[in-house]
Amino acid sequence: MRRAVLATTGISSLVVLLLTLKPHQLPTTSGAAPHSSTPSSSGTSTGTASGTATGTFTGDPVDTQYGTVQVAVTLAKGKLTAVKVLQAPDQNGRDQQIASYSLPRLTQEAIGAQSAHIDAVSGASYTSQGYIQSLQSALDQAHA
Repeated sequence: MRRAVLATTGISSLVVLLLTLKPHQLPTTSGAAPHSSTPSSSGTSTGTASGTATGTFTGDPVDTQYGTVQVAVTLAKGKLTAVKVLQAPDQNGRDQQIASYSLPRLTQEAIGAQSAHIDAVSGASYTSQGYIQSLQSALDQAHA
């Protein structure tokens, strides 16, 4: 009888714990990324029709709640080799602290995934969303 009570209590606790978990979602920003009529890519772009883009491509600046995020990507024969952060929120010490730990992680994930389909960094949701949007913009330019 005692085992049944313990098992039921344990299972009930597990179910409650699982129900309290929320799915991972990025917050939406109120300002959309501006679309410029001028090209934002620099460097050379060769072989983009076959998916073998080479060069450096600058993503659109994305305004977030805490500041603007913008990145530039470097591709070699269609492979993402580097991501350079051009703009990041830095208005105060907290913004700088968040950027210093989140941006290297986002860059590492982007290069590993070879795309903008990466997870946000916990505690840096807005910066992560801006980074991902700017990264996708740069990749879209590279493959256009």
